[in-house]
Amino acid sequence: MATQPSLPPPPQQQQPNGGVQVRCAGCRMILTVGPGVAEFICPSCQLPQMLPPELMTLGGAANSGNRGALNFQNASLNASSIASSHVPAHGVDPTKIQLPCANCKAILNVPHGLVRFSCPQCAVELAVDLSKVKQFFPSPRLPPPPEDINEVAIEVEREEDEGGMVGETFTDYRPPKLSIGPPHPDPIVETSSLSAVQPPEPTYDLKIKDDLERSKGLSCLQIETLVYASQRHLQHLPNGVRAGFFIGDGAGVGKGRTIAGLIWENWHRGRKKALWISVGSDLKFDARRDLDDVGAKCVEVHALNKLPYSKLDSRSVGIREGVVFLTYSSLIASSEKGRSRLQQLVQWCGSGYDGLVVFDECHKAKNLVPEAGSQPTRTGEAVLDLQARLPEARFIYCSATGASEPRNLGYMVRLGLWGAGTCFNDFHKFLGALDKGGVGALELVAMDMKARGMYVCRTLSYKGAEFDVVEAPLEVEMMDMYKKAAEFWAELRVELLSASAFLTKEKPNSSQIWRLYWSSHQRFFRHMCMSAKVPATVRLAEKALLEDKCVVIGLQSTGEARTEEAVTKYGLELDDFISGPRELLIKFVEENYPLPEKPDPLPGEESVKELQRKRHSAPPGVSLKGRVRKVAKWKPASDAESDEESDTDSAHESNESDDEFQICEICNGEEERKKLLQCSCCGQLVHAGCLVPPVTESVPSDWSCHSCKEKTEEYLQSRHAYLTELLKRYEAALERKSKILDIIRTLDLPNNPLDDIIDQLGGPDKVAEMTGRRGMLVRASSGKGVTYQARNTKEISMEMVNMHEKQLFMDGKKFIAIISEAGSAGVSLQADRRATNQKRRVHITLELPWSADRAIQQFGRTHRSNQASAPEYRLIFTNLGGERRFASIVAKRLESLGALTQGDRRAGPTLSAYNYDSAFGKKALMVMYRGIMEQDKLPVVPPGCSSEKPETIQDFMMKAKAALVSVGIVRDTVLGTGKDYGKFSGRIVDSDMHDVGRFLNRLLGLPPEIQNRLFELFISILDLLVLNARIEGNLDSGIVDMKANIIELQGTPKTVHVDNMSGASTILFTFTLDRGITWESASTMLDEKQKDGLGSPSDGFYESKREWLGRRHFILAFVSTSASGMFKIVRPAVGESIREMPLAELKNKYRKITTLEKARSGWEDEYEVSSKQCMHGPNCKLGSFCTVGRRMQEVNILGGLILPVWGTIEKALSKQARESHKRLRVVRLETTADNKRTVGLLVPNAAVETVLQDLAWVQEIDD
Repeated sequence: MATQPSLPPPPQQQQPNGGVQVRCAGCRMILTVGPGVAEFICPSCQLPQMLPPELMTLGGAANSGNRGALNFQNASLNASSIASSHVPAHGVDPTKIQLPCANCKAILNVPHGLVRFSCPQCAVELAVDLSKVKQFFPSPRLPPPPEDINEVAIEVEREEDEGGMVGETFTDYRPPKLSIGPPHPDPIVETSSLSAVQPPEPTYDLKIKDDLERSKGLSCLQIETLVYASQRHLQHLPNGVRAGFFIGDGAGVGKGRTIAGLIWENWHRGRKKALWISVGSDLKFDARRDLDDVGAKCVEVHALNKLPYSKLDSRSVGIREGVVFLTYSSLIASSEKGRSRLQQLVQWCGSGYDGLVVFDECHKAKNLVPEAGSQPTRTGEAVLDLQARLPEARFIYCSATGASEPRNLGYMVRLGLWGAGTCFNDFHKFLGALDKGGVGALELVAMDMKARGMYVCRTLSYKGAEFDVVEAPLEVEMMDMYKKAAEFWAELRVELLSASAFLTKEKPNSSQIWRLYWSSHQRFFRHMCMSAKVPATVRLAEKALLEDKCVVIGLQSTGEARTEEAVTKYGLELDDFISGPRELLIKFVEENYPLPEKPDPLPGEESVKELQRKRHSAPPGVSLKGRVRKVAKWKPASDAESDEESDTDSAHESNESDDEFQICEICNGEEERKKLLQCSCCGQLVHAGCLVPPVTESVPSDWSCHSCKEKTEEYLQSRHAYLTELLKRYEAALERKSKILDIIRTLDLPNNPLDDIIDQLGGPDKVAEMTGRRGMLVRASSGKGVTYQARNTKEISMEMVNMHEKQLFMDGKKFIAIISEAGSAGVSLQADRRATNQKRRVHITLELPWSADRAIQQFGRTHRSNQASAPEYRLIFTNLGGERRFASIVAKRLESLGALTQGDRRAGPTLSAYNYDSAFGKKALMVMYRGIMEQDKLPVVPPGCSSEKPETIQDFMMKAKAALVSVGIVRDTVLGTGKDYGKFSGRIVDSDMHDVGRFLNRLLGLPPEIQNRLFELFISILDLLVLNARIEGNLDSGIVDMKANIIELQGTPKTVHVDNMSGASTILFTFTLDRGITWESASTMLDEKQKDGLGSPSDGFYESKREWLGRRHFILAFVSTSASGMFKIVRPAVGESIREMPLAELKNKYRKITTLEKARSGWEDEYEVSSKQCMHGPNCKLGSFCTVGRRMQEVNILGGLILPVWGTIEKALSKQARESHKRLRVVRLETTADNKRTVGLLVPNAAVETVLQDLAWVQEIDD
């Protein structure tokens, strides 16, 4: 704050000479201002300022006419009065507003535009509400004339904010700085943004270089990885631990061999122990093969799961050196005695271990930093723990999809992207910065890692691979099955709700029932979707076999658990294949149907006596229920001498002595104990004669008085009635449960898809199965019934069965392979030139994983290095809403394979928008839910409705609400009565409001018709939100290409920061862009269109109907080839625009120019003017920094290393005036003369100075 007033100023006294005293707003000296002066300059700090309003009248300034006329006078310094008792009012700094603090009432000088601050005097947080503070502004000046808003300028500005076109994504890859080794056997590509970054100079000398050149075991790219990884391993991070390396090559590039090469290199350097951690134990054989291929035959591979938990280098186990191969699951395993594998490994490595530790397929360790609310996975924690315990080890992170989401980088602590010596103190700060920076930020991280020499990332080119999305509409019977199943689940839910309402004793397990209900629900419908695709899969497979190709079928789940349960239940021989969905339902109902407790059997005839006996044998003071009865304590006579001892003694005595005489409870007469009857239940003593009727004959020892007898009988009767009722309830519930199970058994449900496909394609003799299951059902040779048999035979052990099946497929003994996620991680099934079976692979995916990463992992099984032909992909999906849309995304993503790890995110139209679980998806879901619950209006008309017929919309809303109730998204529903008759009311809990995953999963449990309509509604809202964000310039589209006719580098790039560890630097480039289109080029464009006969009568030159600053804007419009009714727009100053304009809008804003002469002069004039000036004219607020519609543009780009200076840049950008300048934007441009490509952060011209100042030092690059 400029001022810190210590007290609110008291009413000001006038100085004897007619002036007033005031404290300077700048240096706070006390000044005397002459009479009649309203505006003055402080003689000490030269700040021009004005009198505060309360002194205006005193100084007589108001009448002097000087106010508002800026004839500043010098005030005189009044040092004598500084010691005066009161503090004068402050002068007013015209650049600030004077506002009183809401709490202590001190007058504060607030800079314009500052909205939140704290009072320097009382430290209260304050906020400025401009609508209420108009009266505090300095003297009223006339408002400026309303600004004429230039619509064309706004359009152009929007385009500029959106950035340029998204260019081609991949470029061919060759190692830029190394030339050792043969070329890679297949075409390899790298994303164009990563290719704009150069890795550091290679300085490491490979020990095994000569071996490799002789054997040609590794290609030049793999050797490049060896050099950079070994070089990186020589460095230490600022916190003292050894730096790690990340191999991010795509599936099938040959990461396994690269790792083997690293192990071999370290072996030659005397480091003969290594840990290789991967996803499946059968990959051990691949590890062995890879080591043999690089010539490391002498290095042994030990599978940890075959070894005991004792010390590995002990005499009994005897492993002194070599590779210990283990899986992530064994990393977290421990023995019964509590020994853990992790401890065993750390002990084997020994202290100061500096050998290799490889985290292969390390995306398994993701979720170390989970989404809010969930727990980190144990694997993630173990991976971190291992890194902490081996500070000197050489870590390699290896995965094709390792960094698909920034939070999955959490376990890569050895990359040194956060922590000591970086701008981010911890991973959460790093994550926060990336989330703010969006897609572009992630791409920068990938580029940064490459520039610092800790990351390589190349991908097999998908050239030659074909993608085909096959729609398998639900067949009629399947449609019927699906609908019935959806209805059944909804009924089952109601049934469970009413059944659990009967449970009296507790509610704790109800939440568990619902958790199980929804997880079974989701699995059930995923199963149904898969089964629906079986007929299409079989057709495609048979067609491929006829064309002499071979088939790989990919699915996610095998349904093994269901099969095994059924076999244990029904025996090894069955009539038909198991229906996974049916078994799942039966299991769920059998185990979770809420039954009331079964009552104990009713007590028999002896009951009364039994009860009395129980009561009799209870210790005195204990009632039948077991509660202690309150027995009145006998108090001794209040004798003064009796101390505590005598107190207790006398208690005993009195009991003893009084035993002979007792009092009858009825007549209160004293009588000898022997003559009184004592009730065996309540213990009261009575005369036999006092009872009504009197008791005459002798009584048994367990005599009970009348009231006790009555109570017991009554109790037994009511208990009997109660138990009968309970039993009735229990039996009724049991009957309902068995009825439900009967209904499930009669439901028509599909068979287990895996068994079904194998059976239809000729059984296990024709189909190689690589899954995680142990047994399968096989049709009997007679064709009647099926039997369960183990997948392995006597000769082949269970763990080798997948390897054996793979071999049969690769040797051409079977031409169909089925793979599941569990059984196929890392398996190679491509048309390998070394294999017998080199037929072209047709890869059919039956079930797509919900994450595109995992889909890419699955496709990478058949598309790998050294293949004779690229595969054909067939993505099958049903016409059910959620599925269809997802398949198209994966197809787009694969066609350009722009996985995020690649430092480039442009796979098709910005994929981030199609990722339903994005910020836009969450917002769309919320808008839709609020619309359906009638809390807000829906922004779009629901599918199948029309705005002319409101009743169609009403009908849809009813159905949609009922659908959401039936899948448990709308809770606590109440059916309205009275005037709300038939209307639902309910609520959607906050956690569900944004949960897109839950919405998509539950959606599958709705009948197809409403399911598709709800999905369409969700998508149309999502599309609308994305479109609006794009128009407002808030859509983060990753890296954007800046296009211009001429792009030139200006001057020498400046180095603004150097990274000490890798020597990589941050460089500021300045380019000039000429974006204009001359009249000649424009008229040639039009002529060519008309020559090709592709033109339309509306093509031609147009001028804007309105004038701005006395001029009109000119454009060339011609019909677009991509969308009907849309026009491409070309402007003289900025060239071709990205956005196409509909004809109606064109005719509304512009009119066609009839004479070419007029068009020419207007065009050339605008072309000339725009070289120096933006579209807002000479009085633009941003002045020379504004680029809107300027033909000649200066662009500043920060290239090279960005992460180390991230904080600085973010700070500088946050101060920018234009909203779009506050965003971190990653751009790419290529100079026109020498085609040099630069990728980096766009720094708005207005921010360059701030950035340079904050980076502190600048040095010219030496030529």
